[in-house]
Amino acid sequence: MLRFATWKVVGVIASVVFAIFLVLPSFFSEETAKSIQARLPKAIPFNQIVLGLDLQGGAHLLLEVDSSSVAKTQVEALRDDVRRILREEGVSIAGGIGMQQRGVQFRVPDEAQRAKVLPKVRGLAQITGGLAAVGGQPSLQVTEGDEGLVLVAVTEAGVADRVRRAVDQTIEVLRRRVDGTGMREPNIQRQGADRVVVDVPGLQDTVQLKELLGTTAKLEFRLAAEPGTPANERETLPFADATEGSTIDVEKRVMVNGEDLTDAQPGFDSRTQEPIVNFRFNIRGGQRFGEATAANVGKPFAIVLDNKVISAPRILSPITGGSGQISGRFTVQQANNLAVLLRAGALPAKLTVVEERTVGPGLGQDSIDAGKMAAYVAGVLVFVYMVMNYGIFGIFANLALAVHILFIFAALALLGATLTLPGIAGVVFTIGLAVDSNVLIYERIREEFKMGRSILSALDAGFKRAFGTIIDANVTTFVAAAILYLFGSGPVRGFAVSLGLGILTTVVTAVTMTRMMIALWYRMKRPTRLPI
Repeated sequence: MLRFATWKVVGVIASVVFAIFLVLPSFFSEETAKSIQARLPKAIPFNQIVLGLDLQGGAHLLLEVDSSSVAKTQVEALRDDVRRILREEGVSIAGGIGMQQRGVQFRVPDEAQRAKVLPKVRGLAQITGGLAAVGGQPSLQVTEGDEGLVLVAVTEAGVADRVRRAVDQTIEVLRRRVDGTGMREPNIQRQGADRVVVDVPGLQDTVQLKELLGTTAKLEFRLAAEPGTPANERETLPFADATEGSTIDVEKRVMVNGEDLTDAQPGFDSRTQEPIVNFRFNIRGGQRFGEATAANVGKPFAIVLDNKVISAPRILSPITGGSGQISGRFTVQQANNLAVLLRAGALPAKLTVVEERTVGPGLGQDSIDAGKMAAYVAGVLVFVYMVMNYGIFGIFANLALAVHILFIFAALALLGATLTLPGIAGVVFTIGLAVDSNVLIYERIREEFKMGRSILSALDAGFKRAFGTIIDANVTTFVAAAILYLFGSGPVRGFAVSLGLGILTTVVTAVTMTRMMIALWYRMKRPTRLPI
């Protein structure tokens, strides 16, 4: 009991000092904390505790995925697939492929050719819900009409399944975009069948958030249309940075699209010092870009972003390196945002802002004040109770409790976790758990002393025999916290994080620290009776 190595004492003191250092930035303003962090080596953490949306406010957007655009894209992909099958089978059709609102139609008069095509067209259908779906329905319905007419329609189940997948993809793309800007702890989740909620704590400007999320970032490289190009093979697009009315005719055929981009970084032009975006293709994109530029030397080509032409330079020589740059009179912020958008990828469908607002912490100020008051009252009552029942040992338990709370907030700062209002509730809950371990130890010491053991023997037996019970109780509670974190979301996860961290620090403070303080007290006082 009395054998407490010097290195252990030094280790505990060093841990407390380090925890104070981790929590210290949260008492400074954000500007002061950032200026201090800039002066410190990158290896030294100096982060503020991240407050959730309910504690500091932020920007809130409710976005809706345009189901009609999803269906239109699905029909266009279906048309391309049907055209590919007809080309592979060498089947000629009369009148071309006609597009409808929910499908395509074509006519194959020859029965033998139609028999070759129909099985492969039917093979385009997928079972909605994925491989694990039970009772899924086909995404396509193929019917035959008179005189070799074939109708391929997208079913309602197929559209609903594509919308569901579009929402899932949208959530991932939005998360990459927000994370790419350095915004901390955004909450991006599905709401209903076709809506997505985006909450960014600390951001008080919904306009900035919409600029980042409201565009599809669809990048395309197309050739400029030459005189005489058929009307159905070209379209007129406006310039992004030119005066109203400035347009250019470009081919509908896409040479390379943004899906083949592997990286995009902001930079500065070495000649003009203007902000630009440097991009790099994957192997497939680099090959296609090189082949397209080699075959069209001397012709202008357009860099199209969201159906607006950023620039239209002339191809002077083949570009075979798989990389290039985009310039368009950008500001530094615009170049940064464009690079983030291109890295994150294109959204699968158009997004419509259904609701936007700036959420202030004042909206829940009563709840915040109530949470703080609960923490203060719980701490005071626990402190008084422990001192009244256990005397000097109660003071030791209270000191360990203070360090326990310090360790929780230090861990939140070190891990970059978000502190929410339910998180405060978790901290309050762990206060009771922390002193509960000390109560088990002290009551066990009392029992051992009443059974005739000496003070030193009772102290040693109390810690050893209560240790197993403490571990069992904390492990079961930690399992519950882990389940809440894995299957919960939002506020539930905030509670689970603080509860889990509190359980881990409880074992250290209630056993190691309390034992160390009692051992030092016994060596100094050499008491003749137990003070509890």
